Amino acid sequence: MTINEAQQKVDEWIKTTGVRYFSELTNMAILTEEVGEVARLMSRKYGEQSFKESDTKKELDDELADVLWVLLCIANQTGVDLTKALEKNFEKKTFRDSDRHLHNEKLK
Repeated sequence: MTINEAQQKVDEWIKTTGVRYFSELTNMAILTEEVGEVARLMSRKYGEQSFKESDTKKELDDELADVLWVLLCIANQTGVDLTKALEKNFEKKTFRDSDRHLHNEKLK
């Protein structure tokens, strides 16, 4: 699935099953919550925190998909073509970081 197809599928699902989009501000709050879920799971799985019983059934792939879902919603609501945005972002990073990372002693 391409990024554009994902944006279209989310839009179709929202309009047919989800009834309508939440407001942009609500979706921003949901995105923050979902990123927090990823952070909590990662701190338990890869960090030093121990799992709580309520976290043992959570899966990183599902939590990351939740983040992507809400991000796609926000992009759709605000008219952002994420394919174009990501391509532009690659160009920015390549121009900005091509020498910086190459000469970073910490990355060798």
